[in-house]
Formats: sequence, structure tokens, C-alpha cells
Amino acid sequence: MVLVTGAAGFIGYHVSEKLLGLGYEVTGIDNINNYYSPKLKWARIQRLMAFPSFKFCQVDLCDAEGMKDIFKKYDFKIVIHLAAQVGVRYSLENPIIFQQTNIEGFLNILELCCHSKIQNLIYASSSSVYGQNKKLPFSENDPLEGQISIYGVTKRTNELMAHCYSCLYGINTTGLRFFTAYGPWGRPDMAIFKFTDAILKGSPLNVFNNGKMKRDFTYIDDIVEGVIACLKHPFQYEIINLGNNSCIELLYIIEYLEHALGKKAEKILLPIQPGDCPITYADISKAGKLLDFKPKTNIEEGLKRFIEWYLSYLRSGS
Repeated sequence: MVLVTGAAGFIGYHVSEKLLGLGYEVTGIDNINNYYSPKLKWARIQRLMAFPSFKFCQVDLCDAEGMKDIFKKYDFKIVIHLAAQVGVRYSLENPIIFQQTNIEGFLNILELCCHSKIQNLIYASSSSVYGQNKKLPFSENDPLEGQISIYGVTKRTNELMAHCYSCLYGINTTGLRFFTAYGPWGRPDMAIFKFTDAILKGSPLNVFNNGKMKRDFTYIDDIVEGVIACLKHPFQYEIINLGNNSCIELLYIIEYLEHALGKKAEKILLPIQPGDCPITYADISKAGKLLDFKPKTNIEEGLKRFIEWYLSYLRSGS
């Protein structure tokens, strides 16, 4: 049986769905907080509940006793830890919740994995750990000296904690540095979702760094394939980038959405926000070597699929 934390989240939902389709038994946990619409999170869980081999427990990572009960009840062999408090800018407004969820919560996961003799722990890191890194593309071998958001700090801390537990207790751990995942059932606080929503509603778009922000947008199906590949390759300790190995300017995204939606966007160009990295760009050669990772979805196809889902989701009245 596989435990997926954050199963009501964007990546957690897609990973759980893939595992269930492959015949795995999956227990998903999530606290269903209100950082963004709980309605969207419950809609994801309802889709997973259609699988007889899926079980869901609503619990907070920081509830040590509640988490311990779940590990006692189910015989997990693999843990895929995707639950986290997310949001680079939000981490500057509310750093305490990031410390609690991302560090204290991760420590609970490590302790439970240690005592339950989990064979393989796969966990979410982030491109935010690269911070002010100037070398492009970002490589796992780059020195990490300049995280510029509390979120990035917590994710780098997770990597160091995993290294410690791997060395001390022999837990196999793989940290995946995700680069700007997007796609159907995505997060409303992410750029592509926000831009699509604003264009359709005729609301102005806040475009930071005067439109010069660049991101390595990675389609969700490619992210999921990278996560699933780690099931076959339990490493004693590894950190691996999962990106698309491309760098797309946000203005290009907006132009594509305008064309696809048939509406012009009202853009408000603003300076870069504190905590934001002007560019993310993944070197995925290590993922290719260790996981045979080859992203298949270009930005145009990924945006097309996202728009189709978004319009369908709106029509459903969700």
C-alpha cells in the first residue's frame, strides 16, 4: 500500500489517480485547509473515491497522534509526501504556518517512516530552493546559498532533514524539485489558472517584473511520470529536478491564452515581488539518467488541455 500525503492537492491528486490506475492500493491524507477553495480539493477527492482501492483520511501532518494512528492502521511500504503549505508570496505574509506544516509536519513523516521501516520515501521539494542562483539551467550540483522566500527555506530544510535521516537510519529518500507544475485540476493561486480566470472575467492581470518573469512550466502528466519512476528506483538519498528543460516568458503565456480564449487581457505591469525568482530553468539531465525522465508535453499542448478542463469545470457549476 502507498501513502500519498496532500492527496487533495494538485500534484497529490494526479499522482494518486495514476497509482490507482496502475493497480496500487492508495491511502490519501490531507487536512483540506482553506489556502484555496476546499470545494476544489473535495472535488478531487470525490474523483479518487470512485476507485475501490482508495481510502481517504482527513488529518493534519502536525497531528502527531493522528498520523501515528494512520501508520499503525495501514501497512505502508511506500510514502509519497506531497503535502505542504505552498505559495512563495504567502510565505512572506504567514511564515509560521510554513514552519509548522513544512518542517514540523515533515519531521513527523520522517519519524514515522523510520519507526515503520518504510522502504521508500519520495517527497516534494521545489525549484524555489535555487533562490538567487544565477547559473542557468539550474543543476542539482549548484551551490544553494541564496533562498529568498520562507517557502524556499522550508523546502531546502526538508532536503537536509531527509539527508540526516537517510544517513542515520538508512531510509531511502528521493527529493523531487518540481518546476512550476500546471495542467487540469491545477491550483487557483498559480499564474496560468489566475490569468485564464481573469481574462474570462475581464479582470485586470497583475504581471510582475514588468512581464519579464520566466518559468520552466512543467505539465502535470510529466511531473507524475517522474514521481512514478521513483517507485522503481529507491535511492538511499537523491535530489532530482523535474522540469520541462525550457524557459517561457509569462507574456507569451498571456498572449497564448488571449488567442485561445478570444479575449484581450488588461495587463498591469508591476515590479518584481519580494521572494520571487525572475527565472527558473531546470537541468533535467540527472532525471533523464536516473529515471529515464523525458517530458513529452510542450507549453502549447499543455495550455490547450488546461483550457479545455477549465471551461468544462466552469460549465459543471463547480
